Amino acid sequence: MTDPVSGTTPAAEPRLARLRLLWSFVRPHRPALALGLFLALLGSAGSLATPMVTKWVLDTLSGSTSLLGPAVALLSLLGFGVIIWCWQWILLGTVGERVIFDARASMVNRLFRATVAAVSGRPTGEYITRVTSDTVLLRQAAASSIVGLINGVIMLVGTLALMAVLDLVLLATTVASVVVMAVLFSLLMPGIAKAQERAQEHVGRLGATLEGTLRAIRTVKVSRAERRQSGRIIREAQESTRQSIRAIRRQAFAWTIAWSGIQFAIILILGIGAWRVSSGALAVSSLIAFLLYAFGLMEPVTSLSQNLTALQSGIAAAGRIRQIETLAVETDPPVRATAAVSDPPALSEPPAASGTTTPDAAGRPVLELRGITAGYGPGQPVAVRDIDLAVPRRGHLAIVGPSGAGKTTLFSLVLRFLNPQEGELFLDGHPYSALGFDQVRRRLAYVEQDTPVIPGTVRENLLFTHPDATDEEIDRALYAVRLTDKIDSLAHGLDTVLTPSSMSGGQRQRIALARAILRRPDILLLDEATAQVDGLTEAAIHDCIRDQATHGAVVTIAHRLSTVIDADTIVVMQAGQVRARGDHRTLLATDELYRDLVKALHIAEATPGRSGELAASTAG
Repeated sequence: MTDPVSGTTPAAEPRLARLRLLWSFVRPHRPALALGLFLALLGSAGSLATPMVTKWVLDTLSGSTSLLGPAVALLSLLGFGVIIWCWQWILLGTVGERVIFDARASMVNRLFRATVAAVSGRPTGEYITRVTSDTVLLRQAAASSIVGLINGVIMLVGTLALMAVLDLVLLATTVASVVVMAVLFSLLMPGIAKAQERAQEHVGRLGATLEGTLRAIRTVKVSRAERRQSGRIIREAQESTRQSIRAIRRQAFAWTIAWSGIQFAIILILGIGAWRVSSGALAVSSLIAFLLYAFGLMEPVTSLSQNLTALQSGIAAAGRIRQIETLAVETDPPVRATAAVSDPPALSEPPAASGTTTPDAAGRPVLELRGITAGYGPGQPVAVRDIDLAVPRRGHLAIVGPSGAGKTTLFSLVLRFLNPQEGELFLDGHPYSALGFDQVRRRLAYVEQDTPVIPGTVRENLLFTHPDATDEEIDRALYAVRLTDKIDSLAHGLDTVLTPSSMSGGQRQRIALARAILRRPDILLLDEATAQVDGLTEAAIHDCIRDQATHGAVVTIAHRLSTVIDADTIVVMQAGQVRARGDHRTLLATDELYRDLVKALHIAEATPGRSGELAASTAG
């Protein structure tokens, strides 16, 4: 199945390319890996020397020479092996953990540099699975498996070479068994890799479905969908288990072949070796040494089978991890272009008697959209078309319209979550295309409609945009959104961990608004800031909006028209285009769609202070 992130089919990638992919994770750690390989070879040399020293002991017993020399040699090999293998274990374990860290850091950095559209292309649970479980699979493959495979091959070749020194006939018997095992292994390995890859894919889907379901747990329960959703998740777990068991069976079959092949070879060696000893063609000490090598042959064969299996899992994980690197990222314009355009000047304070919509002395709007047409990708319909819109430096501009009119797309363009296909946006007269992402976003503040909880305390949420804000600024922002009493009532105050259960949706929305106004932004973007608050709090938020509009620009997406009746300018959108613009009274008189929206939402009842006037306007 083609991956939506990369557009490729991982199973179709050539094996050599996928090995290069795995090597890309290991490359930064080549010195440590080379040292680990050197230590492994030294340990293998000690292991290969042991049977020969044992033969020396046996030959000494049959003669009259002292056993001191071979005994010292055996003890030296033991001590040497302990030091080498311990050192290698620590070294390769450290390399494995660093590989995991590098992979996780790379993915996290890429995810946060990626465009919103790219990150939204997959469920968040799948990204979490790749950062957590896939990196663990990568550890052994990227560190121990590569060294283990090289060392295992050298150990196998060295064992066979020393067997050749002892007896060629017995060597031929051993080689025949090894060749049969190698052929069977080559047939089993691809099936193991495919089963492990499929199992991990289902783990990713499981994580994505579980994460999304837990986010909507209230809806799940009210819809009585607990069994359906749990069944869906369990089916993914079952399929992952089925594929894992399939891989385990193949692994068990491979291990059985390896073990039985070695045992069968040892039986043949004993039979043929005994016959050659009885005929005088082979010394007893040589047969014993050969048998020790035959028993020791199990180690490189086992090592090769284990490391090949881990390598298959690691290659599959590496492919899934590297797919994150294909996510499109937000890229600032070239340094030369960026340097040529200075940061937009800071807003000056308006004169004391200034109205809320008076532009600056030059009459230039703070934000302007000229001829904007945009969509969400190839094959997708255009979301907005031919948009011309100027946002005054001060004042409240509201955007209204039916669902699908293009309101959210406009915000995505202003926030640079989406780039226009035609036209240009201007910030203080500077084109967006000449500004870096940070240059644009530092001038903006944004309150989402859904108001997601940022992990951390209330204080950390408030300081998320401006970590250097003072306590006085925090207190002022909380007072503006009428949250002071609520925060004071919490056991830990500002240090209370913010969760969906510690504060209501409306309170979380006010936390987001307080964060946005902590430092007065040049442009405050509100995606229905009063969607989840009561009437009294709504009035407080309206006061906050009015205050902000006297110092900067406020742009509101209005799903409840009661939010925008005091707006200086209301823009009505329909089918991705600006249909009409004006104040509330003008639009009631001139635009049929606006009148229909007003009637549908009973705007007169939502604003008691102006109910008579608005009811009369609506009726007219």
